[in-house]
Amino acid sequence: MMSLFEKWQQLAENHNNEQEEVEFWKDYLKKEASIYKEILDKKIEVIEGKISDLASSHKISEEYFMGFLDGISESLKNEIALEELESDSEIKLEIDFEKLYYNMVSVEAHWLYNLEGWNNILSEEIRKQIQKEYKFSKTIVKEDKIGRNEPCPCGSGKKYKKCCGK
Repeated sequence: MMSLFEKWQQLAENHNNEQEEVEFWKDYLKKEASIYKEILDKKIEVIEGKISDLASSHKISEEYFMGFLDGISESLKNEIALEELESDSEIKLEIDFEKLYYNMVSVEAHWLYNLEGWNNILSEEIRKQIQKEYKFSKTIVKEDKIGRNEPCPCGSGKKYKKCCGK
């Protein structure tokens, strides 16, 4: 029998055509955004309960709720084993809002990291700092190149080309 997580993966990956895939993601992302909107607006730091109850409280299928869990799993203070969860599994999600914001920025989910609710959770300065951190993490820093005729960095006193640069 397929786990809920496997059912979610199948839903997310198996589409007959591009149009079907676009429609699926449009529908899913709208529902996911409404969950995040509620979390942010109500400053919900901990989500706990039975998978089936949580899914129905958000008016979504258990598979879609697994998609939400898949998305938020890397932004939690505690780990959850997605593959082991079933309808009657009890879960407790402790949200790390700074991590969540960073992860939303890193997947370029502007419809999520621009939600109004963030204003009551992270200051504008903190949000800008997180965006800067993300941009910096994507910056490639080139090492200084040692010229052939420069002194060798090993400290031998020889030219680089006659020492470590051989």
